[in-house]
This record gives sequence, structure tokens and C-alpha cells, in this order.
Amino acid sequence: MSRMQEQINNHQPKTYAGIDVGKDHLDLFIHPAGLSLQVKNNKSGIKTLIKTFSNHEVDAAALEATGKYHRLAHTMLHDAGFTVSVINPFRSRQFTDSLGWLAKTDKIDAEALALYTARMKPEPTKPPEEAFKILRDLQAARRQVVNEVSDLKRQLKTTDHPLAARQIRARIAMGERHKLVLEKEIHKAIAENSDLKNKFDILTSIPGIGATSASILLSELSELGQVNVRQIASLAGVAPMNWDSGAKNGKRMIRGGRPYVRNTLYMCAVTCVTRSNSFGETYRHLVSRGKEPKVALTAVMRKLIILANTLIAENRKWQPQCPS
Repeated sequence: MSRMQEQINNHQPKTYAGIDVGKDHLDLFIHPAGLSLQVKNNKSGIKTLIKTFSNHEVDAAALEATGKYHRLAHTMLHDAGFTVSVINPFRSRQFTDSLGWLAKTDKIDAEALALYTARMKPEPTKPPEEAFKILRDLQAARRQVVNEVSDLKRQLKTTDHPLAARQIRARIAMGERHKLVLEKEIHKAIAENSDLKNKFDILTSIPGIGATSASILLSELSELGQVNVRQIASLAGVAPMNWDSGAKNGKRMIRGGRPYVRNTLYMCAVTCVTRSNSFGETYRHLVSRGKEPKVALTAVMRKLIILANTLIAENRKWQPQCPS
């Protein structure tokens, strides 16, 4: 038997796992073995997953980002030495639709994730550090309070009843107090971690990025300083996408990314384009060339996040005389 034939005969197909995450349960599917398993979403259940992964020599696994419910499984599997990718649910759903699987069950979702991992080979996702988890949870709580206060303010405009209006104002005042407490705790969490504090200082040195915006970018975009220009623009949702088909050349547009990051960058861009700096010059130059103000503003948003990514990667603050 030739050496090449021996290598072919000894070759074992790679094994991939998909995990559908629920609040109480984790549904596992292993491809190509076809094994299905459901365990509790707790330490005991995840230990069973780890044992199953070892028995089937799983090469890579994927699970969806589901708020906080995927975090324990992600961390424990990663610490056990397995390659795990956290997938955007929108992408995994699109992949499932492309398979023609219209039904939706936990088992089907787990199998689709296993196939997605086998075919798409997503990049592994490293679990965030504890300080980042704390900051992210605090920022999520602040965002919820801000949204609630905004809803209440809109509701206040629609009522004429004195009692209803008084109660709404009281709830608004309570929400504002909660927001201040959360912001104080967010700044404390950043100040107590040297890495976060350093990145925060770099971000706030950039024109248009204030303390609130910097803390949002830190909590929502942990990849800052660790990925390239194209990747950071895509993650932030400010990378222009082609929209061409056949002889048609459509306008390039932005899509995807993380909405909260993109909204934050929008507010930063609106602030800094009115000033005498390179961002304002970029905006005015593009508008003078006939670009729509919205397009010019998007270009400034992209320039802001690319600059932030570069400065953090190089561990330096923004300086007016430095190229930006």
C-alpha cells in the first residue's frame, strides 16, 4: 500500500457541533455523527457536554449569541480546550433558510449550527474578561433605563389627565436617578481596570467622543484594537456594501453590524463635523463634491471608528498634529 493511500485510509473526517441555547436547556447536535442531546443549561449539564465533546473528538462548535444565556457554556467549553464560535443569530437563521429548512425546533437549530460550522468555518470567539462582562451588563441596564425614560416622555405628551401625568413624571424622575447611579457605576468599573481605563482615555481624546460614547464603544465593541480596518468598520455597521446586479450599479450602502455602536458613532459624528478639525473638513469636502449629507456623515462615522481602532492598537492618544 502506498504512503498516500495509507494517509487517505487513516484520515478521519472532522467533527462539528452546534448548540442551540435556551434559558434552561442546551440542545446539542454533532455532525456527521448525527448525535442529538439535551442537557440543563448549568455547570452540571455543560460538564456532560464537555464529556460528549471529548468522546466524539469535536473539532469546532458554534452557538448563538443569546444575551447572557450562552455565556457559561461558551466559557466552560473554551476553558476545556475546545474551539467555540459565537454566531450572530441573524446569520445562522439565514443559513438555515438557505438549506430550505422552514420548520424551527431546538434540535433543527442545533443541527443547522453544526452544519454552519462545518461549511463556513467561523472564527473562534474568545470569552470576554470578567471586567468586560461587568461593563457590558451595566451598559445594557443603562440602555434599558434610557429607552424606558424616552418611552415615558413620549407617553407624557399624549395624556391630559393630571393623575396620569403626575405618575409618569414620577417614573421619569426615578428613571433619571437610576441612570445616574448606573453611569457612576460604569465609570467606577472602567477606572478600576487599567486596560479599560487606558482605552477609555484614548477614546475620549478623539474629538466628538465623550465619556458616555466611549463607555458604550468599550462595552459593545471589545474587538477595538484587535482587528483590521475592514473588520472594525463591518462590526460597527459602517462598511459600505456594493448593491450591483447585472448591468445595474446600485448605490453602496451600510447594513448589518451592531446597531447600538452605529447609533453612538452617528451622535459622535454629528458633534464633531461642526468643529474645525479633520472630521469637519472631511464632511464639508464630501458635501461640496456633491455627496449627500447622510453619505458624508457616514464617511465621518467610518473615519472615527477606524481612528479609534488604530489608536488603541498603537496605544496612543489622538493628537491634532498627528495624521488622522
